[in-house]
Amino acid sequence: MAVFAQKMHTFTTIFLLLLMASSSTALLDAHYYDKTCPQAEKIILGTVYNASMHDPKVPARILRMFFHDCFIRGCDASVLLDSTPGNQAEKDGPPNISVRSFYVIDDAKTKLEMACPHTVSCADIITIAARDVVTMSGGPRWNVLKGRKDGRISKAAETINLPAPTFNVTQLIQSFAKRGLGAKDLVALSGGHTLGFSHCSSFEARLHNFSSAHDVDPSMNNEFSQKLRKKCPKPNKDHNAGEFLDSTSSTFDNDYYRRLMAGKGVFGSDQALVGDYRTRWIVEAFAKDQSLFFMEFAASMVKLGNVGVIENGEVRLKCRVVN
Repeated sequence: MAVFAQKMHTFTTIFLLLLMASSSTALLDAHYYDKTCPQAEKIILGTVYNASMHDPKVPARILRMFFHDCFIRGCDASVLLDSTPGNQAEKDGPPNISVRSFYVIDDAKTKLEMACPHTVSCADIITIAARDVVTMSGGPRWNVLKGRKDGRISKAAETINLPAPTFNVTQLIQSFAKRGLGAKDLVALSGGHTLGFSHCSSFEARLHNFSSAHDVDPSMNNEFSQKLRKKCPKPNKDHNAGEFLDSTSSTFDNDYYRRLMAGKGVFGSDQALVGDYRTRWIVEAFAKDQSLFFMEFAASMVKLGNVGVIENGEVRLKCRVVN
């Protein structure tokens, strides 16, 4: 593991040097807080670690929070803003109702304001925390580019632009392309589902009255579909019922891809990656080689973290409200 970690670090360093040389990342710098808040990453890691020890759901929730933030208006912490009497914010949009653990970011921000007032943005806190939960769960570590500013706009209506668990591959590719991300990024970032859980509502359409020809989605493993039908009957009175997105849901690994190859993807959008020639070969490669998945996931997380970086934002004093 030590040898692999060293190789991974070497690759990431080279990759980031190339990235930082490009104009698209000119605003961001891995050493952005070295002089103004050198303890920033240590404070964030400690906060995330303590929260995860008390609640094992935190890693998956923080990673999902990062995805949902960056896909709407870019990585500007708009997902953290509370609604006001005159505006319904992103966090209250339908796809984000189940996003949780905002308190972890709040706690980190409070500690950072004590250590380095008015310095570390909420957008950077989410980005660093997302990296930390992956590493803590057994996944790769990479250097996070920093220097994002926080946005002032957050609209629930814009959450309609998040990729849905019912999307086919064409829809997914189009959605990711709008953020400057390719098919490999799509498949790699979908691997974030190795952590986490979904309620029945996000996949029950695959289990009952799927189409005029099939009651159950035919791309789903038969034994697996019967298991899910028992967990998610129709009608379903248990609103907490659902399924883990892979069989090692607290460990960041490539089990997600192996399950897709076996027809055991929970979301239709996940299973679709195997059924389309544009993405199947990538799923196959990641299912066979976990170190390859780790390398590509880290690279795609850096790319996603560069989406929508703004120059004219602010550093919020409290992540839930604009200054």
